[in-house]
Amino acid sequence: MTQSPATPIPPPTERRRLREAGSLTQAQIAERVGVSRRTVRAWETGRAAPSGREGEAYLDLLRSLEERREDQERSGDRDMTERHSGTGAEGDGLVGDAAADPTGPHPGRPLTPAQAFDALYAFCAPALVRQTYLLTGRRELARESVERAFEIAWQRWPEVARDPDPAGWVRATAYDFALSPWHRFRPRYRHPEPPPADTADRLLLDVLLDLTPSQRRTLLLYDGVGLDLPETAAETEATTPAAANRILHARAAVATRMPTLSDPDDLHRRLAELASAERLRAAAAPAVREGSERRARFWTRAAIAFTVALIGTTALTLRTAPTRYEPPVPPGATVHGVPPPVAPGPLSHKEQRLRDKLRSEPHAGPERLAPQPF
Repeated sequence: MTQSPATPIPPPTERRRLREAGSLTQAQIAERVGVSRRTVRAWETGRAAPSGREGEAYLDLLRSLEERREDQERSGDRDMTERHSGTGAEGDGLVGDAAADPTGPHPGRPLTPAQAFDALYAFCAPALVRQTYLLTGRRELARESVERAFEIAWQRWPEVARDPDPAGWVRATAYDFALSPWHRFRPRYRHPEPPPADTADRLLLDVLLDLTPSQRRTLLLYDGVGLDLPETAAETEATTPAAANRILHARAAVATRMPTLSDPDDLHRRLAELASAERLRAAAAPAVREGSERRARFWTRAAIAFTVALIGTTALTLRTAPTRYEPPVPPGATVHGVPPPVAPGPLSHKEQRLRDKLRSEPHAGPERLAPQPF
């Protein structure tokens, strides 16, 4: 395919989109064209333009991918294909199976949400578990992080399905869960797991785990997964210069302890080999969906129970609360200068005579009170 007005060179973003729509990695494109993966990355980021015999082979490949995409558009499944084949991840041991068909067994028929989720899970979960293992150094935590991320994705499936990069959405969620500092307080993760059997793999994993979490994540996305610098910065929520500095510092730390990995291509290859050396299996997609639904039901019931308890407490408070304001009784205070009250004591002799006299008088009524002359 020669360059001519009839066959213009696609822009860099279109080159990557065509590759992702065809479920191909940068390494596979480089192998077919006969160039390095770094060259393919430069073509897709716009830092270089395809030229020469390799450039013509690359453009021929892009044209075949474009024709395949047009066939998919005519068959009515273009949206679902782009939704579930755009992983944004490159490499052999760190990405999904390129031979997998994320459109499902019936490309001419619209997929149900469950079928679309299962296709995305089958395409991304195996590689994502390997990536998370390199991020944490723990096999069980890697599986748990990926399953938890897909459970959240299934709970928010309308949002994830409309996302331009659903695999990137799930990857960011899995990375965030895996790097949570709260795992250190869980009893099952307080002790280290057995290291890899190979000495070189064990050394590389130790070097990765000695990096800071931000450097480790940035290095894995850029040199392991194969994202370009702006995408790496966006996914790590950092500026482009900050992401570049993290990559440089991480590469320098790796090269200091392992000089043979000073070349980024060698580092990418070793990361893929280390990830592929571990037999990491993710749960089946239906089990993840069932777990997500079970977790959603649990929290829904918990929310309902909390709401009922809150309503009952409020009703009880309204039932027992006073209907009018009652001022509080002030505390007692001592008053000085007032004699204390005296209880009645025994009558004196004079008082007893007066009492007896009053009782002995036969008269009753007002005349009793009439004054008598002396």
